[in-house]
Amino acid sequence: MIAAYQAFWTRAFDFTGRTVRNAFWFAILDNLIVTLVLSFLAMQASVFAALATVYTIATIIPGISLVVRRLRDAGKAWAWIFIGLIPVVGTIWLLVMYCQPSIVA
Repeated sequence: MIAAYQAFWTRAFDFTGRTVRNAFWFAILDNLIVTLVLSFLAMQASVFAALATVYTIATIIPGISLVVRRLRDAGKAWAWIFIGLIPVVGTIWLLVMYCQPSIVA
């Protein structure tokens, strides 16, 4: 779980290669936990609100690269990321693609 979160940050600008399903979901879970903790702390003190904002902005590019690598691992082109822009249906469709098994190359 920690290795997936470390890979999330060390491969932040790596849009090539693949990310397997379990590493993808562990990175998402770890990111969610950190975000929830920072959000909870932000309710307690405004200093943490600024930190939560900076963290959220900092995770945008690593998150996009993680999704691109996961889609590639599922056998889809990177452009499928834009299907998520369709309200409701696109999000569900993208979620299904995230859950697809890895394609053996």
